[in-house]
Amino acid sequence: MIKDNQKTLNRLHILIDATIIVVSFLISYYFRFYSVLTKLSLFKVEKGTYYPLYVYIRKCLYIILPLYLIIYNQAKLYTPKRVKKKWTEFFHITYSNFFGMAFYLFYLYLRKEFNISRYFLGIFTVINILLCTAVRMSIAYGLKVVRRKGYNLKHVILVGYSRAAEAYIDRIFANPQWGYYIHGILDDTMEIGTRYKKVPVIGKLNQLDEYLTKMNLDEIAITLNLKEYEHLEKVVATCEKSGVHTKFIPDYYSFFPTKPYTEDLYGLPVINIRNVPLSNTFNWITKRIVDIVGSLIGIIICAIPMLIIALLIKLTSKGPVIFSQVRVGKHNKTFKMYKFRTMRIQTEEEEAKGWTKPNDPRVTGIGKFLRRTSLDELPQLFNILKGEMSIVGPRPERPQFVEKFKEVIPRYMIKHQVPPGLTGWAQINGYRGDTSITKRIEHDLYYIENWSLGFDFKIMFLTIFKGFINKNAY
Repeated sequence: MIKDNQKTLNRLHILIDATIIVVSFLISYYFRFYSVLTKLSLFKVEKGTYYPLYVYIRKCLYIILPLYLIIYNQAKLYTPKRVKKKWTEFFHITYSNFFGMAFYLFYLYLRKEFNISRYFLGIFTVINILLCTAVRMSIAYGLKVVRRKGYNLKHVILVGYSRAAEAYIDRIFANPQWGYYIHGILDDTMEIGTRYKKVPVIGKLNQLDEYLTKMNLDEIAITLNLKEYEHLEKVVATCEKSGVHTKFIPDYYSFFPTKPYTEDLYGLPVINIRNVPLSNTFNWITKRIVDIVGSLIGIIICAIPMLIIALLIKLTSKGPVIFSQVRVGKHNKTFKMYKFRTMRIQTEEEEAKGWTKPNDPRVTGIGKFLRRTSLDELPQLFNILKGEMSIVGPRPERPQFVEKFKEVIPRYMIKHQVPPGLTGWAQINGYRGDTSITKRIEHDLYYIENWSLGFDFKIMFLTIFKGFINKNAY
């Protein structure tokens, strides 16, 4: 039932997107050639000097419409939305529109077509992104409301009680908008009636076939305890015979990356415990080129703001403008990370105390503003240019904290397999300053294991909106 609903919804999404593209096209044509914009000197256009609408439709819409729908499909905008974050979809919509428009402009260049208004194309891009995002957000909100009321649910049972089962239930209960309803757990080691967060143990493993027959299930999640893996082959065979979609959540999931890297050893699948794309030489060189170009552009753009900040620091407190602090970088090598000084001059003992706290007396007046807006981090552009840091990566920590955290936080040291960054996946998700180190490491590991150049650009893009203002900086 859910699969059929999803196919219908996907087809509806394609139809809606096609309608949005057409509507955006018509609105953009009106704005460009008939609205008050034409009275402005920058956008002024004389009647009779531009193509009529039917020509724009023939030369633009007939190409843009199928092109955009193909790009949307490649950007996975027509895949299930239950567990996707909405701002991720906005990024994909924006990226797809810019990519599609760049492709179309290149097509116009090859055709030597210079009479299609570039202003019109710019207006179309903005309107189409806004309309598409607004409509999709409205649909998502509507589905969220419907699912919270108990409709359009995905009915699931778990096979096996384990840490994996508890982790799965935790995530489902924390996200009711996904629309999952867990009927219960089948397990041989727990008493029937035992509950975890209202999810009961409803039977034994040998009753799986019975429950598959009498219940209209959309999904089965195999969450067997590690000690019960002797039953795995039989459970999988029973699930496949039923035709119900089956997922396997291993009890040792904590050892695996979110996207396991597998190898085919003459037909034998081999799962690598840790996949680090940046260990690939080509990937590393590509990232380094982006860092060099990006840091140079950043230094040029921020040169005057940095001079103003330096002057304000010099005028409002005694001491040097730049503050350097030893941090741990790639391969556990230490380096001096640069910042604008935001505190009064301290002794080494005072400096080693730890993170700042609310109303910390060590922070200067201008320092509070710099820390809150992350402008104190701008000198790290020079660390990036030197190769000690990257634009995107896990934030580097001081040696004494690295020694502490590596003993108490599993997999903490994996972050040092890649260069530290000025911004990162953890930072744009709110884990900065005095926040959960465990959550920060989880996000850092996700970044390390799922790195791509596109992911880096995505984080840079989101940093503009979410990365500068730091509510946890004091």
